[in-house]
Amino acid sequence: MAGYRKLGRTSSQRKALLRSQVTALIVNGKIRTTAAKAEEVQRLAEKLITKAIKERDNYETVTVSAKVARKDKDGHRVKQIVDKNTGAVLSESHRDENGKIKRIENGVTVTVYDTVEKEIKKDKPSRLHARREMLKVLYPVTEGTGKKAKSVDLCAKLFDEIAPKYADRKGGYTRIVKIGLRKGDAAMEVLLELV
Repeated sequence: MAGYRKLGRTSSQRKALLRSQVTALIVNGKIRTTAAKAEEVQRLAEKLITKAIKERDNYETVTVSAKVARKDKDGHRVKQIVDKNTGAVLSESHRDENGKIKRIENGVTVTVYDTVEKEIKKDKPSRLHARREMLKVLYPVTEGTGKKAKSVDLCAKLFDEIAPKYADRKGGYTRIVKIGLRKGDAAMEVLLELV
């Protein structure tokens, strides 16, 4: 006898269904589904949250310096003209007062860069392993549409938002609330939510 429900699906379909529902639970905080699916999703979600709680403070802060392009008031990159051979600045701007591009003999247009110090979190090996285990279960999620679409780091959400909330709990991070029978097939519908 298997230690899990088959949910009337092949193994690949079942894994995809459970992954998508766990991802939706982490993103939205609650999902509406059938009782059998909710219990399977609950098992996976609680394991992920337990990993996040165990590894939430297992990182070191590292200061990194990076080159970033300087921007003007309109958000465009600042460019200047420098000598090809010596690198000396010939003009602070590559455009004249009318907005036309300047042409200077033996000069080349380059972008101006500033050096910026930034602190980043560097995962220790066990936290990195936990992150990769989470990524095996969670699907990539994007917020927004078109050019404004940004990918959401669900592992960071688990480590930074969800794990601190449940740090003093010993389990039971989700609850199942019965809604009633579903019209059509009379399956018991439930609400699975983070406590």
